[in-house]
Amino acid sequence: MLTLENEKLKISVKKKGAELCKITSVKNEIDFMWDANPKVWGSYAPNLFPIIGALKNDTYFFENQKYTLSKHGFIRNNNTLILQEQSQSSLTFKLSYDEDSLKIYPFKFDFLITYQLIDNIIIITHTIKNYDTKTMYFSLGGHPAFKCPVYNNETYSNYYLEFEHIENSETHLINMESGLISSKTKPMFNNSNRLPLKHDIFNEDALIFKDLKSKSVTLNSKSLGAILTVEYRDFSYLGIWAKPDGDYVCIEPWLGIADSENTNQNLKEKEGILTLMPQQTFKASYSIEIHNSHL
Repeated sequence: MLTLENEKLKISVKKKGAELCKITSVKNEIDFMWDANPKVWGSYAPNLFPIIGALKNDTYFFENQKYTLSKHGFIRNNNTLILQEQSQSSLTFKLSYDEDSLKIYPFKFDFLITYQLIDNIIIITHTIKNYDTKTMYFSLGGHPAFKCPVYNNETYSNYYLEFEHIENSETHLINMESGLISSKTKPMFNNSNRLPLKHDIFNEDALIFKDLKSKSVTLNSKSLGAILTVEYRDFSYLGIWAKPDGDYVCIEPWLGIADSENTNQNLKEKEGILTLMPQQTFKASYSIEIHNSHL
């Protein structure tokens, strides 16, 4: 476990999966992240690469070769990331391709993730480097889970998500058996920027948004105001998720999405897939701001 601390916040990151696992107020010791209770959901904030969500039959094809990848890819729960760089205000972890990775993902790459603590904000930056002679295809994203309610005297339904702009977006429904995106949608906003949090909104799995105008979302308590804000300017999709019996909410910026039910499983044609030319570098960041009124 590695930590960063300033006058306002202390954060902890596990070497395994380079997973952010704690955000705590220095002054009042309030925790803002889910505790990864294994009886409910035993993760804190998995890092998603080189896919988001599930592949059809855990399989994709690239240049007529068949490959197998499990849900969300191979960064989460990975014990082989190294601490590349550490300073008083930042931590950078790296995973490089090897013979084993090439068997399931045929690209020569570096994956780096940097956590930077500045005042009351944590900035998470993903850096992808393509060392191959061919174009690289990938997705990436975050999956941070925040306590909800944050305070013991509150209930889950006392919270809501407030989006940056008025929205009319629909959620794209998941086939609960396959984990794939179906053709069905469900209205979630009606010219509103608020999404009330109730456990049963996750009975059909994650809320998946493809066309939000907003690039930030704030977790609010009806009685105690804004708690934290996730800003995701570099990301085109957003997932909102929790286990229906979990006292947390995941706010998930994604560059990519799970396979659709009618996918042809060709990686080059996968919805939301990113491309990176040989010897080029890609970067994308999102941030978590803890509001000063709770510090």
